[in-house]
This record gives sequence, structure tokens and C-alpha cells, in this order.
Amino acid sequence: MITVITGASDGIGAASALDLAKQGHQLVLVGRTPAKLDAVADRVAAITGSRPDTLPADYAVLDEVRRLGAELLDRYPRIDALVNNAGVMAPKRRITMDGYELMVQVNHLAPFLLTNLLLDRLTASSARVVTTTSRAAKTGRLNPADLSRRNRRWNGWLQYGDTKQANALFTVALAKRGLAATCLHPGVLKTDFASGTFFMKLVMLVPGMGEPPEAGGSRLARLVAGEDAVAHSGRYFHKDAPADVPASMTDMGLAEELWTASLKATGLAVTS
Repeated sequence: MITVITGASDGIGAASALDLAKQGHQLVLVGRTPAKLDAVADRVAAITGSRPDTLPADYAVLDEVRRLGAELLDRYPRIDALVNNAGVMAPKRRITMDGYELMVQVNHLAPFLLTNLLLDRLTASSARVVTTTSRAAKTGRLNPADLSRRNRRWNGWLQYGDTKQANALFTVALAKRGLAATCLHPGVLKTDFASGTFFMKLVMLVPGMGEPPEAGGSRLARLVAGEDAVAHSGRYFHKDAPADVPASMTDMGLAEELWTASLKATGLAVTS
């Protein structure tokens, strides 16, 4: 089973890679930092005796995502699972060279672009697409016409919630298009994610407030490898179980508006 994991250089991406390697998956590790990817690949090789492929890509640059998509299509005649795990939380507004707010580009537009570039291959392989979201999606007030919050009040956590809502809406849109697509809140974890925020400082310092990354990694791996991804396509999972969510995370009309806006933002033809 060929499984592509983005955001695989540390945190739950790395933890899920080790878990899936033990289950016999042929892994392709994607991340921003080559040295970190190599370190995870070495750990996988120590378990399996075979070193996984590593493909560096910076999601803050959409041309790198396009290059990544082309390389994946060239190397792999089938892709059985795509794990959209790369993500960022930035308390201060940052605009990428592509002209989008950093979080919406890294958390939504880049995985949207990669998944669409691979869509025919994923469909032909009856692949699973698992996207790491967050319970913050429940706070999202996404406006497909203003993905970067240029015309609305800026707050880092509000924008983060919008991007995580986008992950959930992308999931229901993918399921509508016939893919086994799910999204997951893996739990509150003690990782370097959002390390500059007061909340994550509390998570790291207060006993019992967070779990180790291996807990989230095992939940992610279980969704990739288990039957829930097929049985509950389109659903949001909280840890190990599908969970009810606000209508704003499942609204098909809003999901299609977001799909069209994302096609335009990433330069893809508006054909679906």
C-alpha cells in the first residue's frame, strides 16, 4: 500500500509514519525540511529495513506543490492513501509570495491543489484521503470570497478556525466526488505546533493538558489503514470515532463555493 504523508518531518506526521511502516505501508514522506525528513526516514528504515522515499516541498510556495504533484505522478503508478497532514498556526498575519494569507495557503489551498493534481490517480486507486483538521473548525466562519480575511477582523485563531473548517468542507466535497475522504481532530498534543502561542505553552507545561504526539499519530494511522475511512466517508473524526459537527462543517453548498474559490485561487480550471 503506497501512502503519501505530508507534514511528515515531525509531530503526528512522523509518528503516523512509524506506525504505518510497522503495518507494511510503502511510505512517501513529504515535508518542508530535508534534514528532518531524512531523520524520520532513518527511523522508518530501522524498523522495516527499507528506507522510504522523501520529497521536500514548502507549502508556502504553490509552485513547489505543483512540482510535488508532478513528481508523485511520475514516480508512482498508484497511490493508495494521501494524508494531508501539513499545517501551520501563525498568530501574526503573513502573506505568501502567492498573495494569500499563510495559514489558508498551507492548511487548505496547498493540500487542495495537491489532492486535485493527484485526483485521477487517487480515484483510479480507490484511495483514501485523510486530512488533519482540528476542533477549532467548529469556530470557523469561512467566507470563500475572502479566504485571507482581508476584509474581516484579523485574529490568528479565528483565521486558523476558518482554515480547519475548510478542511472539513473539502472532505465532504471529496466524498461527494467518490473518494473515501475523512478528516480528523487528533487530540491536543504536546508538539511544536503553534509553539509561539500562549495556549500551546500551557499544553506543554501543564501536566495532563496534552498527550504525546504518538497518541495522535496512532489515531491518524488507524484512520488511514482501517475500515472507518470507507464506512464513514465524508465524516469528521474526533480522536478514534466519527463525531457530530455544526452544519457549517458539512454544508454542501458552502463546500462547493469553497471548491470553486479554491480552484480559482490555485489556478486550476473551474470544471467541477
